[in-house]
Amino acid sequence: MGQVRLTAMGRRRLLDGHPWIYRNDLGKTDAGPGELVPVKSQNGTIMGWGLHSKSSKLALRIVTRSAEQPTRSFWEARINRCLDTRAGAGLLEVTKPEGACRLIGGDADGIPGLVVDRYADRLVLQCGTEAADKMRDFLLGILLEQLEQRGFVIAGVLDRSDATVRRHEELESRVEWLRGDVSMGQLMVDEGGLRYAVDLLGGHKTGHYLDQRDNRLRAAQLIRELGTNGFCPPQEARVLDVFSYDGLFGLLAAKAGAKDVLCLDQSASAGERVLANAQTNDVEGIVRFEKVNAMRDLGRRVEAGESWDVVILDPPAFARSKRELAGAMRGYGELFRRGLQLLNKGGFLVAASCSYNMKVDAFHEVLVKSARDAKVTAHLIDIHGASSDHPRRLDLPETDYLKCAFIRVEPSDHGGAPSAEPELAEDIEA
Repeated sequence: MGQVRLTAMGRRRLLDGHPWIYRNDLGKTDAGPGELVPVKSQNGTIMGWGLHSKSSKLALRIVTRSAEQPTRSFWEARINRCLDTRAGAGLLEVTKPEGACRLIGGDADGIPGLVVDRYADRLVLQCGTEAADKMRDFLLGILLEQLEQRGFVIAGVLDRSDATVRRHEELESRVEWLRGDVSMGQLMVDEGGLRYAVDLLGGHKTGHYLDQRDNRLRAAQLIRELGTNGFCPPQEARVLDVFSYDGLFGLLAAKAGAKDVLCLDQSASAGERVLANAQTNDVEGIVRFEKVNAMRDLGRRVEAGESWDVVILDPPAFARSKRELAGAMRGYGELFRRGLQLLNKGGFLVAASCSYNMKVDAFHEVLVKSARDAKVTAHLIDIHGASSDHPRRLDLPETDYLKCAFIRVEPSDHGGAPSAEPELAEDIEA
């Protein structure tokens, strides 16, 4: 068995609580790729156990601060805790066989590098590290045993380890069925009464954006309550869903009573799924789709004086690194400003950012500036994070990446009238 020794700086980092140790904080190391090793101080004291990477700058991910070596029972308890957490949130019920949720959230759940999502009777996993690759079959076996003990029948397991994060560990992309076959790549799931299609092989992430589930339901509830605060009742509401992907925000808005929902996205195939999902949910006469570059299209709509009762902005990440943050803040600012300008008086904006590098304070700053530039008085109802099955660890701030703001424009103000346009970031779109 290998081992690693920390430098004085590495020891301080570990004592400060962060579970990630970078390569320049390691001293003498003889650990192999993906190996679970004891982590020692300079004097040889075991400070915990971690998973080693030979290729990444992030060389060590701590799994326990105990001197005792993790055994099978350790991993069984950790996976059981993951399932108990989802069950406690009402996301893992045998009586809801068409449900979907994240079962294992990688580092956030203390199982570094491994993500597992459930879509009805199928699992999709992603390995992002050497250790996750090495431990995949062992951990998957435990997970399947525990799911079966809880009454779940898993018909298919897809390893979709094709995320770009694998490049940091010099790992090749991998997509393979571990149980079942390619014929199981398409299915329907249920989210709060909304049925939608999932493409496990071709969809974003593991097939869909499960992290926005709670925020989609909040937005739908907000629409149901429109008439209670002096605004138009839901049955008169017009909703604009921008960067819509498969249209789940917009579809739930339609099911909440909105009379007109327009979904905008640059993907024609996503548009096909929007319309198919609308038909499945009996709202095909309400939900529309247009293939556009969202940034450019919103500018055109502002210039044309359009107005909407609810605008939903859920763009891709604009800042994938710290050096992109300044440009991303300008991009988000222009996007949110245009959304506010398109709102009727008393209307609501739902504005999201999945850029970890833009912290919540910076996000709030962008929202404040956007409201000022849009010349509206806006009230921040709340800012929420990812759904409850995407845990956020206080000692691992990297897990707190998603921010979704719910904003109401003061009824005495109104959007639709364009203000002076700053330099535009028209091409910011994934």
